[in-house]
Amino acid sequence: MEIKDWFLKVVRDNYANFNGRARRKEYWMFFLANVIIGVVFGILGRIADVFSYISGLISLALLIPGIAVAVRRLHDTNKSGWFLLLALIPFVNLYLIYLLVIEGDKGPNQYGPDPKAEENGTNHPFNQPQDPFGSSQPNNPFGSSQTPSSSSTPPADNDPFA
Repeated sequence: MEIKDWFLKVVRDNYANFNGRARRKEYWMFFLANVIIGVVFGILGRIADVFSYISGLISLALLIPGIAVAVRRLHDTNKSGWFLLLALIPFVNLYLIYLLVIEGDKGPNQYGPDPKAEENGTNHPFNQPQDPFGSSQPNNPFGSSQTPSSSSTPPADNDPFA
């Protein structure tokens, strides 16, 4: 998906949807599109005053979806949307930025299913029941002679230098 598709997903499909979860990419692509739109209309506003008014109308129109996608992003980290009010407190708002940056909960949480579940399906390498090196059974590098035996007699000494 391109930045346009992420922007339209928030604005068209989830305009005032405060329920569910939004993944990091959805939130930050919408944020980036807002910054680009703001910069373009800021430059055009310097050229002609009519663009300043248009910029104000666009900002007002994007306020609700911006709050909605931020609330859904907080839901992805299993936090309430009320945490968005942390933006009003100086220095504490850094915690809000942290919450918006971290990866969301894997699997479903109280706010809904994982939005990355389709992307990270069962074929994803990190969802496989094996270690990162590809072996499903741990190998004993010392061989079977190092495993404790079930009998009470000690193992035979096979040291060739004794």
